[in-house]
Amino acid sequence: MSSSSKRCLKLLEKCKNMSQLKQAHAQAITCGLGTNSFALSRLLAFCASPNHGSLTYALNLFQHIQNPTICICNTMIKAFFLKGEIFRTIGFYTNMLSNGMYPDNYTLPYVLKACAKLQSLHLGELVYGHCLKLGLVFDIFVGNALISMFCGFDNVKAARFIFDEVPRLDVVSWTVMISGYGQMGDIDTARLLFDEAPVKDRGIWGAMISGYVKNNCFKEGLYMFRLMQMSGIEPDEAIFVSVLCACGNLGALDTGIWIHKYLDQGKFPLSLRLSTCLVDMYAKCGNLDMAKKVFDEMQQRDVVSWNVMISGMAMHGYGESALELFRKMEKDGVRPDDITFIAVFSACSYSGMAFEGLRVLDRMCNVYNIEPRSEHFTCVIDLLGRGGLIEEANQIIHRMPPSNPSDEAIAWRALLSSCCSYGQTKLAEVAAEKLMKIEDHSGVYSLLSNLYAASGKHYDAKRIKQMMKSRGVNKAPGCSSVKINGIVHEFIAGEKSHIKIEEIHLILEKLDKQLDYTGEIIFF
Repeated sequence: MSSSSKRCLKLLEKCKNMSQLKQAHAQAITCGLGTNSFALSRLLAFCASPNHGSLTYALNLFQHIQNPTICICNTMIKAFFLKGEIFRTIGFYTNMLSNGMYPDNYTLPYVLKACAKLQSLHLGELVYGHCLKLGLVFDIFVGNALISMFCGFDNVKAARFIFDEVPRLDVVSWTVMISGYGQMGDIDTARLLFDEAPVKDRGIWGAMISGYVKNNCFKEGLYMFRLMQMSGIEPDEAIFVSVLCACGNLGALDTGIWIHKYLDQGKFPLSLRLSTCLVDMYAKCGNLDMAKKVFDEMQQRDVVSWNVMISGMAMHGYGESALELFRKMEKDGVRPDDITFIAVFSACSYSGMAFEGLRVLDRMCNVYNIEPRSEHFTCVIDLLGRGGLIEEANQIIHRMPPSNPSDEAIAWRALLSSCCSYGQTKLAEVAAEKLMKIEDHSGVYSLLSNLYAASGKHYDAKRIKQMMKSRGVNKAPGCSSVKINGIVHEFIAGEKSHIKIEEIHLILEKLDKQLDYTGEIIFF
């Protein structure tokens, strides 16, 4: 290769934008590299970049290549996929096969990813057949893509079969398989697999922590995070997001504060996603002032950020502030989504602002043209019920569109709760009867029994309790947790499994002795 050709190839590597690439391409042609496979692959690789490439230029370039190699075809498939042209990715692959070309271990992973993006299991299985025929299932790149695709289709059985067949697994294989089990809710198998992993990098730790958090095993997620820290692995953004979520749900404020300080020290950039998670964590842990401070300091906010802050104000009973923030969101030009309105309805409900909530509902339907879903109707029923507008809530529940039993049960439970609060016995009986047909939950029986007792109908209250017993409905035990010295202690009513339960009971007995029969503390 001449010195001018070498200089031209080096020039291709230094291109920063399409304008520079076109100049380098022209120079490549003058240097006699117009048909050189390596030069063409470099040109196409640049065009394939989702940030500064051009798919149109890549296509024009490809169409002038008489006998494209598999390497060049792979670059085109990658270009289509990275540009989001999923159907064209599959179409190009089909044309390759029609022209008698055989895919290799670089072709198939992108095609399998395209099948997953299209959510086409049938197409994915056809490509899996190609992998089997070509003997590429045992290749690590193809194997990992197959595991990922089948996990995406919630078929962990097929994914595990491939996982067990691949002779040399890498950390990606373990990460994807652990994530797959976590996604399906089989967190115990995910943990067994995690324990078996010969090498545990940040991705594997993150998959396990995320699996715990997604399955509401928040305490286990925090414990895993501590183990990861002790092993010397530095967390990444995804791990911080999972841990902050666990902190918020457990009320583990001290761990959340530690993460915030860690991020503030400049060890990790405070992205939009992380800032939003911090706002959510502080709000759920009861520190609304800190949540507001983080929110106000955010350089950039998306609809999720606004939703989290509005929800935080709602859960603390600051309905007026939540509505004011909603108006500011609209003023700033951020279009609210369906989640925003659920947060606003909740704020109105907790603060007893029924009429304001109805005005927001009208705005949602007529200004933003958002069709109310069952979740919106449930919130509206709750806010009307809490505001004492029981008959209006009853009318709304009968206008609800068909929904799944879970959403329907939440709506009827909200109406039942409101009926009990306002002593509406007859409507409460209707709501309870409807609920008992949908689900056998102890809460229905308890609410109705308490209503009867408060109304002086002790016979009916006793009858409901007997009905609950005869139907084998058990009341779910109460559960609480407290964090002391970084350790979360969980207590379940009726259980004595805590390691220090005897000491706890001794202290409770001492406290009990210090109370007189009127409930006042006796001071000595």
